[in-house]
Amino acid sequence: MRKRYIFFILGFILIILVTGIAGIVTVLNRPFQVEKGTYLYIDTDDNIDSVYHKLTTQLHASTLKGIKLLVTVGGLDPIHPGAYQFGQADNALTAYRRLKAGAQTPVNLTIPSVRTVGKLLRTVSHQLMTDSASLARLLMDSTYCAQIGYTRETLPCLFLPNTYEVYWTMTPEAFVKRMQKEHDRFWNKERKAKAQSIGLTPEEVVTLASIVEEETANNAEKPMVAGLYMNRLHAEMPLQADPTVKFALQDFGLRRILHAHLETESPYNTYKHTGLPPGPIRIPSIQGIESVLNYTRHDYLYMCAKEDFSGTHHFAATFTQHLANARKYQQELNRRKIK
Repeated sequence: MRKRYIFFILGFILIILVTGIAGIVTVLNRPFQVEKGTYLYIDTDDNIDSVYHKLTTQLHASTLKGIKLLVTVGGLDPIHPGAYQFGQADNALTAYRRLKAGAQTPVNLTIPSVRTVGKLLRTVSHQLMTDSASLARLLMDSTYCAQIGYTRETLPCLFLPNTYEVYWTMTPEAFVKRMQKEHDRFWNKERKAKAQSIGLTPEEVVTLASIVEEETANNAEKPMVAGLYMNRLHAEMPLQADPTVKFALQDFGLRRILHAHLETESPYNTYKHTGLPPGPIRIPSIQGIESVLNYTRHDYLYMCAKEDFSGTHHFAATFTQHLANARKYQQELNRRKIK
């Protein structure tokens, strides 16, 4: 009888242990309620409570029992900042292992084609853990710019609009190094040779590309516009590019350039100064850069926006032809009462 009782107690304990282990396994393997890959962002100032909160709000974890059990047993100190991607197959166990190891997931960083470096840095800061002020302090430092081979005017040449795979926690210095790496990869021997063959440095190619892209958004027309400006450079004529006047004024909303605007004193005003401006007036796209390196050979020296406001241009080889084209455009501006 006594033996039977002992076996009963042992059996009961075994059942409790098995049930408990099964319960623990169930808790640890319960999948997160996410439909697709979702990122959990852990900042440098996060603590264990804020991590729990983010697991609940960002990953919709229905219960934190599994994570809390694992943290109690194995700890989570230090907490590794980073972006961690989780999907439907992930659970408390995989999440804990990833957070414990700091095995963050790369994110896509998109460098846009924008008008100013300031706008670029604000866009970048929205995609990385770092803030725009930290990036600006580094890149607006003239000494630092000189160390990496740029002036504040030529700094836009560093950036190539594209999407790059990076870690969310990358520092401003790491960001610059990555941009340098991508810049050097793009400006290979072939492209440098092309630039040299047309008489421009890579920085001058980017500067001209920035003007071309401000003149037209039509990709098919960009090599034509680039060829026109190359003709003017070869003829030592002022570029007379309206977008450079807008940049000099820092008024990008101007729809009509008046004579008073053309008198603006600035090295960027290509009506008053021959040659290229000191640096790009925007961060041009790769396609814009390629349109300069592979510009169309023709004899045009003048262009004017078409009066249909299609965004394309009339091209002319003589000033007389240009005046006729410009008259049509001016008449349409007046008709639409655009000032």
